[in-house]
Amino acid sequence: MWTYEKRLEYPVNIKNPNPAMAKFIISQVGGPDGELAASQRYLSQRYSMPYNEAKATLTDVGTEELAHLEMVSAIIHQLTKGMTMEQIKAAGFETYFVDHTAGVYPQAAAGFPFDALSFAVKGDAITDLVEDMAAEQKARTTYDNILRMVDDPDVIDPIRYLREREVVHFQRFGETLRNVQDNLNSTNFYAINPSFDL
Repeated sequence: MWTYEKRLEYPVNIKNPNPAMAKFIISQVGGPDGELAASQRYLSQRYSMPYNEAKATLTDVGTEELAHLEMVSAIIHQLTKGMTMEQIKAAGFETYFVDHTAGVYPQAAAGFPFDALSFAVKGDAITDLVEDMAAEQKARTTYDNILRMVDDPDVIDPIRYLREREVVHFQRFGETLRNVQDNLNSTNFYAINPSFDL
């Protein structure tokens, strides 16, 4: 059971609407390496972890990813709040606007909607944790790419925070993978599924 604290994990206070930025930052809501996929990946994978510490890490990080989804959604909302038709047209935001107005819809920057096929839940601790480390690196890379394209300090600040958290999550998953491997009763843990075959 979760307790919801009604505040963002890190403040988002964007003063100027900018639908052009919203067009690519939306990928961290519903893109293949975004926060929605991350939260669902980790909260689903935790059930087949063989050790309580690994389950706890996946629960903690998956829960934090929900907070990140909320932050990125707040960024999109603030970037599109109060935008004019001229800004919408100049940014090439018309197709999104026609379908969603200024609502936050989970999609990739390329325009395709969120799809659970973008993440894996294999039920194998080694496979899933390696997937998780790769997912965190891909999210970090996406945030790096966003930071290369934004010039608004009000956007840069929370994006930098989110990027830093991806690095921390990568490290936590690396530690968890090492702990799982150390606890396995096998020297060849790549040949079996430790969540099923032990």
